[in-house]
Amino acid sequence: MDAANKLAVGTSVQAEITAMAHGGEGIARLEDGRVAFIRGGFPGDSVTVRVTELKKKFARGEVAEVHAPGRYRGTSRCPAAQRGAGCCDFASVAPEREAELKASVVDDQLSRLARGVVLPALEIVDLAPATGWRTRARFGVDSAGRAGTRKAQSNALVTDVACSQLAPGVAEGIVGDGARRFTPGAEVIVVIDSEGNRHVVESRRAPRGHRVEKVTEVLEGTGNVVENVGGVRFEFPVTAFWQAHVAAPQAYSEAVSGWLSEAADALTPRHRSAVGWDLYGGVGVFVPAIERSLAVLADIPAGATVPADTAPAPAAPTIVSVDYSAAATAATQPGLQGAQVEVMQSTVESAIPQLPAPDVVVLDPPRVGAGAEVVRGIAAAKPQLVVHVGCDPATFARDVATWAEAGYSVDELTLFNAFPATHHCEVIALLRPQT
Repeated sequence: MDAANKLAVGTSVQAEITAMAHGGEGIARLEDGRVAFIRGGFPGDSVTVRVTELKKKFARGEVAEVHAPGRYRGTSRCPAAQRGAGCCDFASVAPEREAELKASVVDDQLSRLARGVVLPALEIVDLAPATGWRTRARFGVDSAGRAGTRKAQSNALVTDVACSQLAPGVAEGIVGDGARRFTPGAEVIVVIDSEGNRHVVESRRAPRGHRVEKVTEVLEGTGNVVENVGGVRFEFPVTAFWQAHVAAPQAYSEAVSGWLSEAADALTPRHRSAVGWDLYGGVGVFVPAIERSLAVLADIPAGATVPADTAPAPAAPTIVSVDYSAAATAATQPGLQGAQVEVMQSTVESAIPQLPAPDVVVLDPPRVGAGAEVVRGIAAAKPQLVVHVGCDPATFARDVATWAEAGYSVDELTLFNAFPATHHCEVIALLRPQT
């Protein structure tokens, strides 16, 4: 019987991991010629693989044993992952080589999906700390009321130990021996904000006959988070989106602000009032950076009030922040009260045709990417500067290809390793109209 007929789900085979795939799996070529995607395998590893899925042209498996580690492999640093949790698929990657490995995936996706697009060298920023960085977490609850982290590709939970991503205090009394019990089947959201306050919220399905689908109960804290970025205070519900890594909001804001302010020096506003779009804006963390760049364009200090009797004088910058999330857009941010910001609860696709022509656009879409409709809609409005934030290398690369087709080029490109011990990363690009 040949190798192809012998191979079956559950069997073990030897493999050499040659590259990293998007999504965190190692790539190997099996004896029968099929490409295999191996969970827990990293380039250079010689491993035994347990086959978990077989298709005509490819297979999937997981590492059962490492015979010879490659240069990327280190010692696992997450006790929950060691018990099968899906939290840290890069827990066994050497921390000093993790960003390099992620950069290879980003470069590969760009070369495949944005083929022919001229790009600058990819800069890499490693965010610290590499453990204890996650200030917000969602836990499942099992039938006994114990909170924990979901196992990989499963609804089962690891409830006896906490993930190493979690910042000090996040899992205390929530996960492990002696932890409190919750409603079986619920989801528990825990956040520690910039002021050190912990908020614990339980979200569960409403009883039958109720109009609402879910009931949210605050168990600890107020349920209203306070975060400070660059001296600006943001307040929003626990359920609103915020970056998980404690250092990410400040790092992204500084990068965006630096790029935009420097680039804006060479531009001329097309309107009496410079206009900015903050798309997928959430609570508005990028608004201060947009405001500073628009103030450079309008040649007035950020936050300044222009006297009514001054003519012809530039008006204060106008910013429209768009997000579909009611939790994000409902709150009036105290730190943004000095800026002329219009907050719109809408999908970005629906909002773009209604907005004034922009000078500067910042967009931070979800993992599915912005998509061709949004990118082309922005490009048709002819902004002079665009900052595109991507949290998925493949969808980001597709968006970059669409930007190129729409007449925009990438001037700056930076990878932020903002999700240590996982395959995830953030990529941010500065784009301008092609000349």
